[in-house]
Amino acid sequence: MWAKLMDTKNAYTAEIWKELLNGEALSVRVVPNSGWANASELEPHAIYVPWGKLHVAQEILRKI
Repeated sequence: MWAKLMDTKNAYTAEIWKELLNGEALSVRVVPNSGWANASELEPHAIYVPWGKLHVAQEILRKI
């Protein structure tokens, strides 16, 4: 099960957050808000982490 961590403004910033969280050994999924069929680089994207690791991801964001 995946839990929503945050929304980002575009795919570029979502990938930056993904790389940061991956560097801390967290699995991350980046999903466009409009779905995969209509996805574009400039639309908002959501970042999801495993449900059991949500508190770890929030702690990492708090420290930044």
